[in-house]
Amino acid sequence: MTDLGLPEDIEACLFDLDGVVTKTAVVHAAAWKEMFDAFLRERDGDAFTPFSGADYDAYVDGRPRADGVRTFLGSRGIRLPEGGPDDPPDAATVHGLGNRKNELLLEKIRTDGVEPYDSTLRYLHAVRAGGLRTAVVSSSANCRDVLRSIDAEALFDVRIDGVVAAERGLPGKPAPDTFLAAARDLGVEPAHAAVFEDALAGMDAGRAGRFGHVVGVDRVGQTDALYAHGADRVVTDLAELGGER
Repeated sequence: MTDLGLPEDIEACLFDLDGVVTKTAVVHAAAWKEMFDAFLRERDGDAFTPFSGADYDAYVDGRPRADGVRTFLGSRGIRLPEGGPDDPPDAATVHGLGNRKNELLLEKIRTDGVEPYDSTLRYLHAVRAGGLRTAVVSSSANCRDVLRSIDAEALFDVRIDGVVAAERGLPGKPAPDTFLAAARDLGVEPAHAAVFEDALAGMDAGRAGRFGHVVGVDRVGQTDALYAHGADRVVTDLAELGGER
């Protein structure tokens, strides 16, 4: 499949959403920062250490929402009650903070809208024209709405997102289970599927699942880290792989 920049035995492509298909990774990062900084300021006062881009990459990016809250707080030695998925956004619980982040995210999306990476959409069309099956694999519970907002839902044969993962009891990235579920739903062995991810947790999932090819998409200057976490190839844009018409 040389015209798509993939090994010949690849039969399916599994795409992360935020940062690969859509320009929403930066919106997620901003929502996480606003939420965590407010929480830390209230807890520690004005001397708090702000949530940083490095924190986002290491502890949050690509993970399910509650896992992101738990992992980052653990890095600061902070433990909160778990609470439950229906906790209000002002609750001082893991789920409460996660719901506050999602509330901020949806506000930002409503205000600014969602933009796709046009080169990714072109690549998706080329992949499907080449007879390969496609799936979107995202930790976001808003995945379907985001895809519909950019008229891209029909470009994927399978969707494994935060909603589906919760229904099936699948652990999120860096565990490989959501990617493995997508391959299974497509009827493709992992060794014949390619993973496209921009998050380090997604790279770890691709490596753990023994997928046939793992493409790191470097939007923020972390090429070395993507390779270190398991990428077979790193690009800054999917146009570099080919498939342009």
